[in-house]
Amino acid sequence: MNILAIESSCDETAAAVVRDGRTVLSNCIASQIEMHTIYGGVVPEIASRKHVEAVTGLAEQAVAQAGLTKSDLDAVAVTYAPGLIGAVLVGVNFAKGAALALDLPLIPVHHVRGHIAANYITHPDLEPPFVCLCVSGGTTLIVDVKSYTEMEVLGGTRDDAAGECFDKVARVLGIGYPGGGPMDRLARGGDDTRYELPRAHVAGHDLDMSFSGLKTASLNLIHNAQQKGEELDLPDFAASFGRAVSESLVPRVMAAARQRGYGRVAVAGGVAANSRIRADLTAACQESGDRLFLPELKYCGDNAAMIGCQGYYEWKAGHTAGLELNAYATRGISLG
Repeated sequence: MNILAIESSCDETAAAVVRDGRTVLSNCIASQIEMHTIYGGVVPEIASRKHVEAVTGLAEQAVAQAGLTKSDLDAVAVTYAPGLIGAVLVGVNFAKGAALALDLPLIPVHHVRGHIAANYITHPDLEPPFVCLCVSGGTTLIVDVKSYTEMEVLGGTRDDAAGECFDKVARVLGIGYPGGGPMDRLARGGDDTRYELPRAHVAGHDLDMSFSGLKTASLNLIHNAQQKGEELDLPDFAASFGRAVSESLVPRVMAAARQRGYGRVAVAGGVAANSRIRADLTAACQESGDRLFLPELKYCGDNAAMIGCQGYYEWKAGHTAGLELNAYATRGISLG
C-alpha cells in the first residue's frame, strides 16, 4: 500500500510516500528555520503562508522521488492535530483536496502518534506494546503504546515542554533557533555539575513533570550574570541544563517501564536527538535490562515519513475520514 503523507504542524512542510507502513520511498522536507531564526521562534502567520507556497510542489516531488505516479497511490495521510492551527489547516486542506481529486481514502494522523511511529521505520522488528517517551518542542509525554492505534498517556508535563525550554534558553543566550541542537553541541565537554538547576516533582503524580521552574531558574541565572557583568561559562551551563532535563525525563520513563513490564522502551520527537538524553536512557536500559529503541536522527524532527507510517496502521484499524475532517491546535493522543 503506497501512502502519500503530508505534515505541516509547525515550521516544516513535509511530504513523503511510505509503503506498507515501514518502507520509506521518499521523504521531502522544506524547512523554514532560516526565516524564523530572525525572530527567535516560529511566527505562525509566516509559517502558514510558507506551507501554502510549498505543499503542492513538495507532494509532487515526493511522488516523483518515490518512482511512482499519482495513479500508484492508495491513500493520503495527513497530520490533523496538534500544532499551529493555521499551519495544520494548510496540510489538512491540501490532503482533502488530493484525496478527493484522486478518489483515495483520507487518513487523519495525530502528530504525536506519528513521532512514535518513526521508531517503526528505524526498527522494523519493533512492535507494540512498549513504553514511549515523546519529547519535543510542543509535547512531553510518557505513553503506553498498547497497540499500533491504542495508546494511553501515563504522564506528561504540567506546563512547558522540554523542547520549548531548550528553545527559550538558547534564544536568551543568542546561540540559535531551534535551541536543541546548539545547546547539545555547546554542552559537549562542559561540567554538568557547575550550575545547580531545579528538578520539579508533582506531588501525587510521580510520572508527571514540570519544566517552567527550570526555565525560569535558567533565565534568571543568565540575566543575573549579565546584570552583574559576570561571565557565564556557556559549556558548563549548557551541560548543567541538559543534565537537569535528562534527570527530569529518564527516571520517570524508566519508572513507567517498570510499571508496565513490557521490556521495551522507545523515545520519539525532536528532543530524542539530544545526546545526553540518549546516553542516559541507554545506560538506564542497560541497567534495567529493557531494550531501548531510538529513532534515527533524521526521523526525530518533524517529517512526513512518520505520518505515512502511522497512517498505514490507522488505515488498517479503519480510521479514515471524509471531507468533514478538521484541524485542531490541541488534541489528546488517546483520541486518535
